Amino acid sequence: MRLPKAVSDLIEAFERLPGIGPKTAARLTYYLIHAPKEESQKLAQAAANLIDNTILCSVCRNIADFDPCGICSDKDRDKTTICVVEQALDVLALERSGAYRGLYHVLHGKISPINNIGPEELHIRQLLLRLKGGTIKEIILATNPDMEGEATAMYLQRLIAPLKIKVTRIARGIPVGGDLEYADEVTLRRAIEGRREY
Repeated sequence: MRLPKAVSDLIEAFERLPGIGPKTAARLTYYLIHAPKEESQKLAQAAANLIDNTILCSVCRNIADFDPCGICSDKDRDKTTICVVEQALDVLALERSGAYRGLYHVLHGKISPINNIGPEELHIRQLLLRLKGGTIKEIILATNPDMEGEATAMYLQRLIAPLKIKVTRIARGIPVGGDLEYADEVTLRRAIEGRREY
């Protein structure tokens, strides 16, 4: 069955989004066809505003609507600690936790030779420039605990070590509510290695 071009174009556009397969893309498209016109227009306007009204913070490279971003310009933040993350979504997750009140640096990816992503494609140079001032006392490496995230963390640690700045790595292990019997060997090993006094 041949779909109208507008329908197939929107399905293809949704399919290019991460985590959306053909069925979900079609479901979203057909939802918008039957939704009130205002809802579809509101979605289109929000997408256009996203492109027109967001920038990368010149300091931390986080997505923002002004420069420097709200975190970098917040006088109550700990200006001696930088948490390095892969994506802006990681900042959002850490902020929701309420456990961290320092600064951030967003790499916008991780080293992945298989995907032709090397250190030069990431915002590493900007991080190193931030460390030259001498006010940073600790770097927290919060890259994902997968092979590429670990490689990125090790690469950063080697670059930062000569600067005599404390480098720490976020803890890894069993999630709250998880069962030991379902955890893989690597997660269990890291949970044991990262144990602390109770």
